[in-house]
Amino acid sequence: MKIFTPLYLSLLLSFSVVNGEEVDFPPILDADDIAYFSENHDIDGLHWALSNVFHRSKRNTDASQIKFANLPNSLVSRGGGDTYTTKYKLEMDIEQAKWLVDNHLLRDQEEEDFFVNTVIPTYEKVLNRIPDLDDLKKTEGLYAFDKIDYENGIASVYNKALHITDYDIMKDKRGNVLPLLSKKFDADCIERQWNGDKSAICKHNNKDTPKGQEGVVVIDNILNDEALKRIRELLNASTVFYQTKMPLKFGGYVGAYIDDGLYDKILLQLAFELNKALPSIMEGHPLKYLWAYKYDSRYTGINTHADQAAVNVNIWITPDDANLKKECGGLIIFTAKPPHDWDFDRYNKDTEKVMKEILEPTGFANVTVPFRENRAVVFDSALFHHTDDYEFADGYENRRINLTILYGDMNLARKVNDEL
Repeated sequence: MKIFTPLYLSLLLSFSVVNGEEVDFPPILDADDIAYFSENHDIDGLHWALSNVFHRSKRNTDASQIKFANLPNSLVSRGGGDTYTTKYKLEMDIEQAKWLVDNHLLRDQEEEDFFVNTVIPTYEKVLNRIPDLDDLKKTEGLYAFDKIDYENGIASVYNKALHITDYDIMKDKRGNVLPLLSKKFDADCIERQWNGDKSAICKHNNKDTPKGQEGVVVIDNILNDEALKRIRELLNASTVFYQTKMPLKFGGYVGAYIDDGLYDKILLQLAFELNKALPSIMEGHPLKYLWAYKYDSRYTGINTHADQAAVNVNIWITPDDANLKKECGGLIIFTAKPPHDWDFDRYNKDTEKVMKEILEPTGFANVTVPFRENRAVVFDSALFHHTDDYEFADGYENRRINLTILYGDMNLARKVNDEL
């Protein structure tokens, strides 16, 4: 029997065959599994592993292909379960389903009929039963599906792989791989800024691009036009945004993750292309994780936290016209990191303690980066950060979207220059 990563995957029940050998697939890949393929920039291998695991999961609409009867606890605990929802999440799912139908983006007439006659009506029936937030205080805004919801068929459509995109590596007509990064992408300048060179002025940036600091770099026009267009289409069309947050506690956004359906090859191509383009920043830091979030402007964004990675690349996808507050809507990155003796839960869930004990003594020193279409912020992932205030126009394509790529392991030892 062949195990497709050398150390990290447990022996489980689902099998495939590679070169005549059976392969064990786990119910989910972890960051070390992703890094195993990433160290060699193996797009095909990583895509193969992620897709095989996903298609065997409970997300599959074809019950005959499901090998794992339950979703992994890690997906459920982060908000990606299939027995509960939130009002804003279901509203967003309905909005997306109607957008896919109206723009004729579904695969065939059969899939379109399924969305029109089953998916949308089922969502709408359940949505009409969800109480107001004031009546869901005990669950911080989560709504558990009731018997009548299941009778209406919610289990067959909610958080299922209804429309999976398959955006390939970007190639020309002859099959040659095309870069995703803009021709103006100035890798040398980025690396100089990362290391604190204040004289470095990058040619890809606009005149009003905010200045970063050591360990924080702002990159405008990061993707070429075609790459931005394709990735935006992908993130609008893919129905893998399974995560919902408790709106009364954590804000209002839905999430899609590399280990739960968001593994299109073009996204892996981008992650690896960035890794290769910035060798002095990325050295020893393979891809570990990737996600995308879509936001509801009636709620707040992501609370103050730090990510378990060495380098965070945050790219904004939504068109500028959708942003109603041009000097806001982006990211606030503080100069402080978690103490060495704090664990993940402490620095990601106890926001008040972080503010009082870590950020207040620094005077809340930060770099504030306004939202701009096709703008990226590359920063030391251990730095505390949160979503700035935002307000985006109504309409599905106007929702604020960020794509986040994490590389390497968190480094609390790196010194950060507090002088802004």
